[in-house]
Amino acid sequence: MEYQAVAQQLADEYGLISEEAKMKPIGNGHINTTMLLQDAQKTMVVQKLNTNVFPNPQHLVENARAIEQHLTSKALNGEYSLAIIKHLATSSGQYLVDINDEVWRALAFIGRSYSEDVVTSEQQAQTAANAFGQFAHALNDFDATQLHHVIPDFHNLAMRIDTFNKVLKKDEHNRAKLCGEVIEAFQQQFSLADELQKVQQAVPLRACHNDTKINNMLFSTNSDQARAVIDLDTCMPGHWLFDFGDMVRTFCSPEPEDSTNLAQVQVRENIFSALARGYIEPLQASVTKAEKDSFILGAKVMPLMIGLRFLTDYLDGDNYFAIHRTGHNLDRAKNQLALYASVLEKEPNLIEIIQSI
Repeated sequence: MEYQAVAQQLADEYGLISEEAKMKPIGNGHINTTMLLQDAQKTMVVQKLNTNVFPNPQHLVENARAIEQHLTSKALNGEYSLAIIKHLATSSGQYLVDINDEVWRALAFIGRSYSEDVVTSEQQAQTAANAFGQFAHALNDFDATQLHHVIPDFHNLAMRIDTFNKVLKKDEHNRAKLCGEVIEAFQQQFSLADELQKVQQAVPLRACHNDTKINNMLFSTNSDQARAVIDLDTCMPGHWLFDFGDMVRTFCSPEPEDSTNLAQVQVRENIFSALARGYIEPLQASVTKAEKDSFILGAKVMPLMIGLRFLTDYLDGDNYFAIHRTGHNLDRAKNQLALYASVLEKEPNLIEIIQSI
């Protein structure tokens, strides 16, 4: 098994019995390689960090640990009730391990939990969104400026458009001719970047999760209630509109983000309503009116921006997102474009739902 030697080395670092150590993949993230490492007594999550995406892993760990410490102090005061993702130190007190020029880290395993990839009910949507709302509210008094920008310009739509234009101009892999209509459909929406820039000046800077997919939240196997918000890798200074928008992007379609069944890729309004209620209610004491008004913009920006990133990666030869078939990133781009079109179509109803909370 290719990871057995790595498993033994990690076991040595983290105090497991190396002869008993076994490692198996868990999760389906696009970026890092996530594994479960266990011996007869202990279980932990280990990750090989993608240093192309996160060129400074130390910053990633510092961010996550600062948030972990803040949430832990909130929990001790009875102000945060979810389990907290915790980094584990090696026997020598390090949080990163170099094995064959690859960077690994370990996280405490949160048991009695499960994750979902597609929201199947209003209750699920409300429970998950409420967990992200609790997470955001607990960080309301956290100084976002102390966080590193682990991926600079992560939600900078103007910059994403600029990158796309450069990749399209080069068209190094001669793929533009295969998706002319898709390219044109995205280009017609680029004015959204100007609207976003104006709104960002009117809302507070927050410590944001920046990846509020349904599978970045764990449900309890005992109660189906929220157990934990996980994957703090992209926690950075930002705006809540992006976290709200990413929930809309990943909760509201009945299809996964790489589905080619585009006729079914649309916003389920009952799910939107449940997630909006779930997210906004814990934030009532901390959200500003401008922020709440910005949430619908987030619901438009996120599918458009992620779709554009998928399209850019397709044109660039699939260097960023993991692919499992030819044209996978193009399929994802078409999927997100269909979802964006659905948000536009239903926008008046969606605004009404947000305003009613």
